[in-house]
Amino acid sequence: MRIAILDVTEHPLPLLEGLPTPAAQIRDWLAPALPEAELVGLAIAEGTLLPTASDYHGYVVSGSEKGVYDEAPWMAGLRALLLDCRETRTPVYGICFGHQILADTWGGRAAKADCGMIVGAKRFDYRGRQVDAHAWHQDQVQDIPPGATVTGSAAHCPIGALDYDFPARSVQFHPEYTAEAMRALFERGRDVFVTPDQIAAAEASFQTAAVPRDLAAEDAAHLFRQHARA
Repeated sequence: MRIAILDVTEHPLPLLEGLPTPAAQIRDWLAPALPEAELVGLAIAEGTLLPTASDYHGYVVSGSEKGVYDEAPWMAGLRALLLDCRETRTPVYGICFGHQILADTWGGRAAKADCGMIVGAKRFDYRGRQVDAHAWHQDQVQDIPPGATVTGSAAHCPIGALDYDFPARSVQFHPEYTAEAMRALFERGRDVFVTPDQIAAAEASFQTAAVPRDLAAEDAAHLFRQHARA
């Protein structure tokens, strides 16, 4: 089984030079739950050509500093791939921006949320249980696409996770993030893409949260095992 991790973060080097890429973080999170899969990172936002749906058995779409409304040069191709995946029933898993663009492409809507930037460990009602999860976003899914079911929510994020009636799932939070990885981003991005007040609030949330390292990994693995083409 070959799963492509579509890294759609436009890394502002040298600011983030030496830090793990989103694809690497997703691989580290998912690999223990899906050891039989080859997880291939593709730096789409940095110019790697998008595959066609049949090139891989499934896809993970990463987070991004972009919003679905930005229409970056790689975004139209990504939307076309997602539509093709739905048509061919190729499984897709979305994280943060991935959650948003799946919904926005398949008939829903994502936009900036009134609550503004959310950074830190937050409590979600996820698949019928209360969990802590790392979050970093200011956009959210606002309207649910046809055929989608809400499987996760939070006080600040009513549409926090979705399952579809075709092989797709997504979450607004970042199951691949660790507190240590977020702290490294805080150190590099202070006053660039995160404020000191946001950092202080996030640090406080880490002290009381218990975020599972394998949060949602089995759910993603099950999606690919059940629906990946032979």
